[in-house]
Amino acid sequence: MQDELRARVVLDERGPEPGAGHVTGVDVAYDDERDVVAAAAVVLEAATLRVVAEATAVGRISFPYVPGLLAFREIPTVLAALDALDRPPGVVVCDGYGLAHPRRFGLASHLGVVTGLPTIGVAKNPFTFAYDDPGTPRGSASPLLAGSDEVGRALRTRDGVKPVFVSVGHRVTLDNACAHTLALTPAYRLPETTRRADALCRRALREATQHV
Repeated sequence: MQDELRARVVLDERGPEPGAGHVTGVDVAYDDERDVVAAAAVVLEAATLRVVAEATAVGRISFPYVPGLLAFREIPTVLAALDALDRPPGVVVCDGYGLAHPRRFGLASHLGVVTGLPTIGVAKNPFTFAYDDPGTPRGSASPLLAGSDEVGRALRTRDGVKPVFVSVGHRVTLDNACAHTLALTPAYRLPETTRRADALCRRALREATQHV
């Protein structure tokens, strides 16, 4: 299915400008013992990073944890959270990968193709890809490589702090994805979208499982 859907990924659109409109973070938390998954979608005003909408969804885990197939485990509940928002999400930032994936079709690409939304993957780790350490200053970047192909970038969002790993999901260029990521990291290593969505989905999971 990933090989089939990959053909639908749009790579020749620049995407919305950083700092304009809305940008939305999505994230997922699991309680494997209770078979419960909670997803959150948090919409920020891109210019101010102020939260303007948020939604959660809770469901049953429908797919096992398999590296490289994370989208099948996460997307059903993420889609439910996005559907519950009261406004368009704009650019969606995923805590995961887009093209930086063994089949070039990670969570961000999968979500983008399914929804038609512009999507970006910003991951904490480089998965299986090679990269040179970027320069020390914030904004420094180096290619994330699969052989000789650039599938993403290691991007320094804080001076001297471990980089994040940015890849195109759908309908955004890599340059623009990196610009969005820097606009979303004024104070911390991870984008505000990810930080807010992570906190919200964890809270939703606690509330959903406290009586189970």
